[in-house]
This record gives sequence, structure tokens and C-alpha cells, in this order.
Amino acid sequence: MVGSSCFALGALPPYANAVGPAADGVTYFVGSIFFTSAALLQVLLSAGVIRADQRPRTSIRWRARVRTGSRPEWWAGVVQFVGTLMFNVSTYSAMQQGLTAAQAQRRVWTPDARGCIAFLIASALVYADVRRPWLQWRPRDLTWSVAMLNMTGSIAFAISALGAYVVPSTGHAASLVLDNLGTFIGGLCFLFGALLLIPQEDQGAAGAATAGGSDARSGTG
Repeated sequence: MVGSSCFALGALPPYANAVGPAADGVTYFVGSIFFTSAALLQVLLSAGVIRADQRPRTSIRWRARVRTGSRPEWWAGVVQFVGTLMFNVSTYSAMQQGLTAAQAQRRVWTPDARGCIAFLIASALVYADVRRPWLQWRPRDLTWSVAMLNMTGSIAFAISALGAYVVPSTGHAASLVLDNLGTFIGGLCFLFGALLLIPQEDQGAAGAATAGGSDARSGTG
């Protein structure tokens, strides 16, 4: 949620004009760090290192998991984690002043585009794992809603990367409007998707407690 908010905020021209390019760049970089931490937690959750039904501090178990690589959510988490690392590189490089067009293309835009591609792949893996039918509108299905928001956010980020492409002849972005709009929409989608994870985790915890049967319930009464 913090990382998404930073990206959405940084893409707003009034904010960027008010704080200046340097602070705006720091906003993006801080957001990318939170993206990376969230992606790492997702990998640990999908691998079973952290159990979803327990608090992380009491449930971290560094152990090898059998057949983890065959699970779509694990692959999605790993690909997304790599994508966030690309965003780390891109946003850090963007804070440097005086870059030439060629340097901006190589250090800022290229890792940004790679990060967007990784997000698209990760979102597709998660969406494909959602129960069918995929194209049916069902906003009350939290799993489908989170997957759809992440996919939409990834597409918006990809559009922003197209707008941020540095035209060699001019040294400027192809379309600042697409760049900012795509980043803003993508940030909002990821923000709302993160918010929906809260009731989704509550449902999962309730399901785990119910699966315990009468033994789990007997302890309360």
C-alpha cells in the first residue's frame, strides 16, 4: 500500500511541481523499496516460509519446500520480485542529475521497461490461477478482484513505460501524459488490490480455522 501510494503520488504533476524533481525522484525510489519488500514477503508466503495464518515474527521457518516450483503463485512472486528490483535500479538512476539521453535510456528506461514486463508476466500467472470463468465480471470474488486489479495495474505501468521512452532525436520522453497517467492509474490499482488483501486474508484465516474441525473449535468453548 505504501509503495503504490508513492508511485501514484509521484505521478501527480501538482505534487512533482511542488516538491521539485529531486524529491519526486526520492518518492518513486522509496515506493520501489516498499514494492520490493512486499514482493519478497509474497515469495516467502508462497514458499511456505511464512504461514499466512500466523504472524510473520512467530511463523518464519527457513526450510526447503517440496514442489514449490510447480505452484503458479510462487513463480508469480519470484517474477514480480525480479521486476521490483528493476524498478529499484530505474528509480535510483532517475535521481541522478545530468544524465544524457543515451544514459537515461540505458539506466532509467530499460530497467523500468523490464520491470513492467515482469509485472505483466507475474499478473498473468496469478490471473491464470484464478478459478474460471476468467472473463466473467464478479467483483464480490476477492481473489478475482485482486488478480484483475493487479493485471490492470501492470498494463497501466506498461503504458507508462511506453510514454517514458526517451526519443533519441529529442532526448525527451515520448509522452509525459502517458507516463504520468499510466503510473498514476497503475499505482491506484495496486493500492486497491493491496487493500482487498486484508479481507481476503481474513477469509483465508477463517477458512483455516473451519478446516480444523471440531478439535479447533473445542478450544474456545
